[in-house]
Amino acid sequence: MRSFLGRILFYVRPYKGQTTLLVAGMIAGVAYDTMLPVSFKFLIDDAIVPRNWQLLTIILLMVATGGIVVSLIAVGRDYLYARLSAAILKDLRLRIFDHLQDLPIEFYGRTRPGDITAGFSIDLSSIENALVLALPVGIMSCMGVLFSMVVLFVLQWEMALAAISGIFICLIGPKLIARKAAHANAGYKNEQARLLDIVGESINAQSVIKVFSLKRVIMKKFQDQAFTLSHAAMRANFISFLLERAPGVGILAFHIIIMCVGAVLAFRGDLSVGALVSFNAVFVCVSRSVYDVTVVLPQLIQAAAGMDRIERILGEEIKTRDEPSGAILPPLVRDIAFRDVSFGYSQDQLILNKANILIPRGSTVAFVGSSGSGKTTAVNLLMRLHDPWEGAVTFDDVDLRDITMDSLRSQLGVVLQENFLFNMSIRENIRLGRPEAGDTDIQAAARAAEIEGPILDMPKGYDTIVGDRGGKLSGGQRQRVAIARALVRNPHVLILDEATSALDPVTESAINNTLRRIGKERTVVSVTHRLSSISHADQIYVFEDGQIVEQGRHEDLVKKKGYYDALWRKQSGFVLSGDGEMAGVTVERLKLIPILSDLDDGLLREISGLFVTEHYPNARVIVQQGDPGDRFYIIVRGRVVVSKRGGDGGEQMLNVLEDGDYFGEIALLSNVPRSATATTTVPTVFLTLQRDLFHSLMKRFPFLRQILEERMANY
Repeated sequence: MRSFLGRILFYVRPYKGQTTLLVAGMIAGVAYDTMLPVSFKFLIDDAIVPRNWQLLTIILLMVATGGIVVSLIAVGRDYLYARLSAAILKDLRLRIFDHLQDLPIEFYGRTRPGDITAGFSIDLSSIENALVLALPVGIMSCMGVLFSMVVLFVLQWEMALAAISGIFICLIGPKLIARKAAHANAGYKNEQARLLDIVGESINAQSVIKVFSLKRVIMKKFQDQAFTLSHAAMRANFISFLLERAPGVGILAFHIIIMCVGAVLAFRGDLSVGALVSFNAVFVCVSRSVYDVTVVLPQLIQAAAGMDRIERILGEEIKTRDEPSGAILPPLVRDIAFRDVSFGYSQDQLILNKANILIPRGSTVAFVGSSGSGKTTAVNLLMRLHDPWEGAVTFDDVDLRDITMDSLRSQLGVVLQENFLFNMSIRENIRLGRPEAGDTDIQAAARAAEIEGPILDMPKGYDTIVGDRGGKLSGGQRQRVAIARALVRNPHVLILDEATSALDPVTESAINNTLRRIGKERTVVSVTHRLSSISHADQIYVFEDGQIVEQGRHEDLVKKKGYYDALWRKQSGFVLSGDGEMAGVTVERLKLIPILSDLDDGLLREISGLFVTEHYPNARVIVQQGDPGDRFYIIVRGRVVVSKRGGDGGEQMLNVLEDGDYFGEIALLSNVPRSATATTTVPTVFLTLQRDLFHSLMKRFPFLRQILEERMANY
């Protein structure tokens, strides 16, 4: 609680003038509320009992005038407090959002979305309740207790001493309960964040849920979390009620005792009737103030838990930031270079190891390699999403750490695999690339991206709203709008990170042609796993396990018969129809599959004819762990994540398969349950071979089973 109040004071500091006026207004209000009961002593002892009409009139006028003045002050105080609390919440929202923009990409990979959104919804809501409702009551109640105790000691110090002792005894209970209440509220907020996670996940996975009839599964997951949340809410609320209730009972008992003692003293003549009435009235104020403090404590504890979660986000380290002496990067003249660059996301996870890369101005350079080899990390370092652990990334020999990030990124145009479009018009989505761009610039960028025709065919043209994540546009249209967004910057360097891997073959081919055309006169850095799209590159860097194992032009790398050539042969040998709907595989490509490598060409030709083409969208489960194995899969184009269920019920990723990879070959021989789950991460085209068809072939060629079983045993 002390920490929470300290954090609130931090946000109050910029508003010292308003805070001073607010505190003065609170003091005036509390002073009047305290002195009003004291007026009973003078009314009774000095005016009513002696029948002093003049003094009675003066006292009543003073009370009435004070009431009017304090009421006006209270209205001003309410306005000031509303203004101050709104300003504090605005500053807090801005600080959180600004900090989130500077956090590294890896933070978002390890943080649940529900924890982030809960900060802006649940946590800020509890802080708002505390600021608007609980804190004013708490502050004025504490002031009221202090003022009232002074008055009680003036009226009758022995009874005041007993009263204050009783109040402190009554507060022992809440102090003991407060820690449990804080822990219970923190647990409650965590369970709320988990529920938000499930809701968000179900929204994003609606296609998977519907196609696989997963409503019962997802409802069961939500129901379990809802019950867990309900239990956490019950515990947190009950402890909060105890926190509120405990002192009230004790204070009531002490009030009765004080009233009895005072009545006896007044009966014996040791205390005037006016003083007795005033003392009891002031003690009622003290009791009410103490009770008000305990009432708002649960709200303050909830706010403290929310602030703690927000502070954990604000405490996340910003690993890449501009140096105060950062210079403005001039336009690229000679080259971009990686000089002995090493980097990792944690101390025990080295992603790049002593990488040396040279990208001459105006050249097209490609980074290729298997998933997790370090190629995307290299591009992230080039965009300065991270800084190297060792070595340096330079533009014309200038270390990127010595220049401002804005001046670097103003020279970059980036097209990603999943380009996020905001739920606004096409015009505004393109303008995001350069906020000061005019309509003429936007139209020129759209023409260069070859999207202006489709835009003008839409009823609202450039003012067409694209929908959430660009959902109202086709995949190709989304990608071309993203290209236009990159081009409107007129970038010196164009970065393509798997820019076409999620598109169908026809759209991919068309967009690749567009990218080659707009890449002329620019420096182009392309990251891809599909080698056919970068065979024209001036230089290809081949990544494996964080190191550059080969580099050169496509023709030279193929001749080396090394790692690149193996990747090229793995992805070659597939035939796609013009519309991309039908696929085939050559005999030479089938020979690269170990269990088929010993078969003659005629038999492989027959096997090739047994394959059928299957298309799967993004996020589709192809095989589920434990399902019966009934077919063999070859990935013609796309990406598949292979995962396995652990002992805790969670999924552990085992591998990422891409163009030319295959799985399920054991299913050709026997009906063995699937040992893992395979899920697409982009639209994927497969060639599949049914076990029943393959068994028919083995019946015609009995020797085939023996060859395959021997090969499988060695494989």
